[in-house]
Amino acid sequence: MEGENVSFPSTIMLLGFSDYPWLEMPLFGVVLVSYILTLMGNSSIIFLSMVEPRLQTPMYFFLDNLSVLDLCVTCTIVPQLLANLWGPEKTIASWGCITQAYLFHWTGCTECALLVVMAFDRYVAICRPLQYALIMRPQVCVQLATAAWSSGLANSVLQATLTLQLHHCGLHILDHFFCEVPVLIKLACGDTTANDLSLAVGAIPFALMAPLLVLISYTFIAKAVLTLPSADGRYKALSTCSSHLVVVIMYFGPAIYVYLQPPANSTQAKFMSFFYCVITPLLNPLIYTLRNKDVKRAWKRILQPQSEVKPSKE
Repeated sequence: MEGENVSFPSTIMLLGFSDYPWLEMPLFGVVLVSYILTLMGNSSIIFLSMVEPRLQTPMYFFLDNLSVLDLCVTCTIVPQLLANLWGPEKTIASWGCITQAYLFHWTGCTECALLVVMAFDRYVAICRPLQYALIMRPQVCVQLATAAWSSGLANSVLQATLTLQLHHCGLHILDHFFCEVPVLIKLACGDTTANDLSLAVGAIPFALMAPLLVLISYTFIAKAVLTLPSADGRYKALSTCSSHLVVVIMYFGPAIYVYLQPPANSTQAKFMSFFYCVITPLLNPLIYTLRNKDVKRAWKRILQPQSEVKPSKE
């Protein structure tokens, strides 16, 4: 079919996990439960920060942005994954594939930048506590969040547009469960060296520089914590950062594996993508809220409003 040469196919087949048909139904159950819990968990963080004054701080402002990103990833990828796992039909329309390519790359890059911003917020809170309110004032927080979203959008528009302009020949089959830019590049016929190079260069600020900046921030944080005189003070400082550090490791680990290594086993790549598309958005709200006393207090104020009557009179 060398005569067929189109800019983008009208329909694409997603192989997903069809190599393991016995796994599809159990995986459907896991994904469905994860999807529901992800929607509930991330939506509750956004809701709580809106109604609880104590949670209207820079840290929770950035956490709200992270929750919005997780919701975008989940709503972009998971419904199609559930449909493909449930039935024999494994196809996706061109508009759905293009939407996934743009939105997933946008949210992925934005989350990398946002994790750096959150690390900077923790650095200022612990290493410059007296200047925290001045440095992390509301307009600065909005500017930092806008910079994260804008940088992710710029890289997404560049990479996805270059990828979607490639020509495709023959069968349109993706050995993946959603339309991701690196996998779409492999679908093209002809030379894709320029696209591979553009993707690698575009990944440098998000998959290399971002984790490096987080590491530098936490190096300064660790030094500051070790100089605290009391063990209780050190514990409180570390507890405020441990959740963020766990999320950073969970996110950057699979991303670096998928984007910055030579082409490897497609099955491994699929399961790594599955981790940061389905599992990470589920775990993020749990990690940030399970040990968080402010969030627990906020839930009590909402679920048991009568308990606030007495303190309000004091």
